Amino acid sequence: MPLSRSLSITSLSGLFPAWEDDELPVEDLMLFEVAWEVTNKVGGIYTVIQSKAKVTVDEWGENYYMMGPYFEHNFKTQVEGCVPPNPVIQKAMDALINNGCQVHFGRWLIEGSPYVILFDIGSAAWNLDRWKGDLWETCHIGLPYHDREANDSLILGSLIAWFFKELTDHLGDKPNVISHFHEWQAGPGLILSRSRNIPMATVFTTHATLLGRYLCAGNVDFYNNLDKFNIDKEAGERQIYHRYCMERAAVHCAHVFTTVSQITAVEAKHMLHRKPDVVTPNGLNVKKFSAMHEFQNLHSTNKTRIQEFVRGHFYGHLDFNLDRTLFFFIAGRYEFSNKGADIFLESLSRLNYLLRVHRNDLTVVVFFIMPAKTNNFNVESLKGQAVRKQLWDTAHTVKEKFGKKLYESLLTGNIPDMNTILDRDDLTIMKRAIYATQRHSLPPVTTHNMLDDSEDPILFNVRRIGLFNSRNDRVKIIFHPEFLSSTSPLLPMDYEDFVRGCNLGVFPSYYEPWGYTPGECTVMGIPSVTTNLSGFGCFMEEHVSDPAAYGIYIVDRRFKSAEESCNQLTQFMFSFCQQSRRQRIIQRNRTERLSDLLDWRYLGRFYTHARHLALSRSFPDKYKMDNKGPLKTEGFRYPRPASVPPSPSASLHSTPHHSDEEDDDDEPYNEEEEAERDRLNIKAPFMLGSVPEGKKKQPGESGN
Repeated sequence: MPLSRSLSITSLSGLFPAWEDDELPVEDLMLFEVAWEVTNKVGGIYTVIQSKAKVTVDEWGENYYMMGPYFEHNFKTQVEGCVPPNPVIQKAMDALINNGCQVHFGRWLIEGSPYVILFDIGSAAWNLDRWKGDLWETCHIGLPYHDREANDSLILGSLIAWFFKELTDHLGDKPNVISHFHEWQAGPGLILSRSRNIPMATVFTTHATLLGRYLCAGNVDFYNNLDKFNIDKEAGERQIYHRYCMERAAVHCAHVFTTVSQITAVEAKHMLHRKPDVVTPNGLNVKKFSAMHEFQNLHSTNKTRIQEFVRGHFYGHLDFNLDRTLFFFIAGRYEFSNKGADIFLESLSRLNYLLRVHRNDLTVVVFFIMPAKTNNFNVESLKGQAVRKQLWDTAHTVKEKFGKKLYESLLTGNIPDMNTILDRDDLTIMKRAIYATQRHSLPPVTTHNMLDDSEDPILFNVRRIGLFNSRNDRVKIIFHPEFLSSTSPLLPMDYEDFVRGCNLGVFPSYYEPWGYTPGECTVMGIPSVTTNLSGFGCFMEEHVSDPAAYGIYIVDRRFKSAEESCNQLTQFMFSFCQQSRRQRIIQRNRTERLSDLLDWRYLGRFYTHARHLALSRSFPDKYKMDNKGPLKTEGFRYPRPASVPPSPSASLHSTPHHSDEEDDDDEPYNEEEEAERDRLNIKAPFMLGSVPEGKKKQPGESGN
């Protein structure tokens, strides 16, 4: 779902320069984007291609096509079948169909409605042995029969290369074709197309190296040993050598190689032995509200819904003030170390100690939203929500009777006797409701029954640090081992609504090539914690002078030890807890203002540059490009805001006990003036070649 943000003063006009030098004659070109996740949701690449579709369609119109595997269920529910508007596409499809291979065409029913060409792998599986032979003769890569995913990738790649051969034969010299391949599953199509000298420009994007994922999943000290790994040996030991070879061959066959972040570029240089030509960051399809502060209102509304869940979950132990409670969360795939859940839990233990030592009346409720194997909801969690609803119904029943008696008494001109306005039955009902909230056990840490409770890494570490949701703990933990859904009987909220209701997202990842979760938080105006080992964290470090001032806390996990990183994360969270309500509101305004940086309207231009570069290398006589200097992504370099400090770390109170009302003497804050200063401090995000003569580099600009 497209994410929303506010309009007017938070919009940064001038953010999207024309970049006329990099415009492509799209009417004379055809663009094909190939990925295993076209209409087929598997992981994060689906989000990338789906959210980017509208911007690409707006630029390319009917000359843009996506290509991927055909799955009957996905086609029936997501694609509107139609006839190709370009007869050349139909001729190329017919060449495959007449040889027994099924090809489907239609419009993908997402924003932008791009055309999709989907290849039925099952209908062409009878060619697998022959195509394996072709791959071996081409690049001496052999595929084992038991690796279904690799075999399916080869079938898809062979069909795509066949399609491109037929297409270019019919097109001749014009229009020229650009094909963009994502990840190793699309690699065979690129390899075979290049080996057959098909005249087209090719781009290959790796969103994370295959071997990097496997190594980090095994808790290896990855980044400190990048130059020491025996790549072939490591891939062979993990039985992915053939996949690694396909990925590496695709990287070296492509005219242009791109990655999604600077940290992945470093990884690719060592793992795949080619330095990326362009970094193409992942964006979001940012939509805007008509109301100025609507995202703040949404935060308040959804926070109330989360508070209702917490009232039920902690019934019998609700001895903390929900108005003085902050909601933190971590979400994503259940990769305990890669996603940073290990240092997050350790930091929560230290945060709990700091809040108790400083006798802070603030409480932090932390949600872990990570899908794990369960067999159903926890009975105690369901009971808590039932008790809360029963209390709510009881209170409303008594309120109606109380209101009726009060109304009748006032009509007669009498002040009612408060001792008689509630009868014995009312008091009995209320006492029964109070007794029903008594609880002899602690509130559960997890909302579901885990299949492997004793071995689960989150629960194991919760036991180690001793955070069991006791009355003395200022940090409470709720592990929700299932993705959120508005149809859930326990926490009926969609993920977007839940994020909007939280105060801080914490994503201290060790391995995160990009990281959509903190990006989604930013677009929704929710501060977040990330690391300098995530693509998002590197991007924000480059574009924002003081990320913490804008609600982007970046933990150093690259150059600091685990202990130092843990202490830094603890300090970030403790400083956030010391903010007053007004400071948190100001910080959310600043965070939301960064959403323009993540809009595909800006980030899509990096893809445009990659395509232009590929054309200049494949058709040098037709397309010229100045390649004297590397691509420079000169950051917007937002300065640190000069008004109210967003965090107490800049101006700590003499005591941690300060209320939300004591902000009256703070320095005045004018959001319109601050937003205008941000707009004026935007630098050109993208320069081809070196800085022109006579133009001095401005302070705050930084090249890659």
